[in-house]
Amino acid sequence: MNTPITTHQGETVQLSGPEMVLSDTLNRLMAPLARLCLAHGVTFPAAEEILKQVFVQEADALQPGAPDHGAVSRISTATGINRREVTRLTRSETPERQTKPPLTTELFARWSTDPALRDNTGIPRTLKRQGPAPSFEALAQSITRDVHPRSLLDELLRLGLALHDEESDSVSLERDDFVPNGDIEQMLGLLRDNIGDHMNAAVANVLPDNRRHLEQAVFADELSTESVESLNPLLSKQWKTVHDTLVPVITALIEADRIAGRPQDQRIRIGLYTFSESAAESARPSSKSTNRATRKPTKGAPK
Repeated sequence: MNTPITTHQGETVQLSGPEMVLSDTLNRLMAPLARLCLAHGVTFPAAEEILKQVFVQEADALQPGAPDHGAVSRISTATGINRREVTRLTRSETPERQTKPPLTTELFARWSTDPALRDNTGIPRTLKRQGPAPSFEALAQSITRDVHPRSLLDELLRLGLALHDEESDSVSLERDDFVPNGDIEQMLGLLRDNIGDHMNAAVANVLPDNRRHLEQAVFADELSTESVESLNPLLSKQWKTVHDTLVPVITALIEADRIAGRPQDQRIRIGLYTFSESAAESARPSSKSTNRATRKPTKGAPK
């Protein structure tokens, strides 16, 4: 059955087959983004401006070796954005993408996984603030020499991730996961980086001629709230095992590449996520404008 949609110009288009599946996919992906925008007062015109800018950037990147002459026409044809808008958007400055995590993230990961900084039970040690290793000062300087250890400590304290005992002048971790409490900028940064890379991996896997990325999930329904909550301790334990195993290995690989003089121009993000909701929430229509019947959750075992 064809599904009608109404375009921004008021035209009605009938979608069928792969186009309908793609439309449904985009609807599902954009719904959380719309929710995020509405929660932070970002209006549709503001979000539309961002989307147009991204469309222009990606269309331009499709032909990296193409001459500058004719670029506006090529981008306009690919995106459907008029030439005047393309010209404006290509002349405007775009923020540089941030791909390197904050230093506090790297420091937290090193402290929570380095065997030399953990006791016999695997718990991160309480460190003297200053002095030779093992100390917080030595740990901070192993991460960077460009930022004073006290500045990094102040940031960990501000985020509620560490505790400074002034009497003994020692520092301890307050959490076993990097969740910067009460810092909306840090939380949005984590959302941007984690979901951005997850989306990049998933999209690359459905486009032709791209390197494949690991992107798998387990799905199950017909569970009770109590059953879902009972999984949380197991999931946290599994993630801690993955985290504590990978960080030292990756750290050693970075050092080996540095010593060998190999180009260190690659990055990797490895994650695990969970999401649960009620059947009523799953059944809510993604968009009333698509005239699409709501699908009932499929019964069955984990997929």
